[in-house]
Amino acid sequence: MANRSDRRTGDSLCPCGLGIPYAACCGALHDGTKQAVTAEQLMRSRYSAFVVEDAPYLLRTWSAKTRPRTLRFEAGLRWTGLEILGTEGGSAFHTEGTVEFCASYAGGDQHENSYFTRENGLWVYVEPTTAGTRADRR
Repeated sequence: MANRSDRRTGDSLCPCGLGIPYAACCGALHDGTKQAVTAEQLMRSRYSAFVVEDAPYLLRTWSAKTRPRTLRFEAGLRWTGLEILGTEGGSAFHTEGTVEFCASYAGGDQHENSYFTRENGLWVYVEPTTAGTRADRR
């Protein structure tokens, strides 16, 4: 797996799992060249932002109603994959939607059904509707 600085060059595949270069995928959202068209695209870009530790992007795409003042990354945490389990609403024609996903990291995974809405016409993350690990669901 490429290190964080390699991911920012755009030469490696995007961590979101779509199989295209970072610069043409989530990198274009992170640098502001493009905006997310769907809630799922925003979810994928936010996962990738956690991988590359892009706190400004994460804060910028977090709802003003629920956004923390600061964001710190857990030292040594290495994200290893993203699986989208389902979506509801969240298309280019909706104003809200949910994305259920499982994000894997070395030693475990995080399962969440996230709620997204639009603020000033742009998709933003609001909050989880459910969260846990796969072990929690067994």
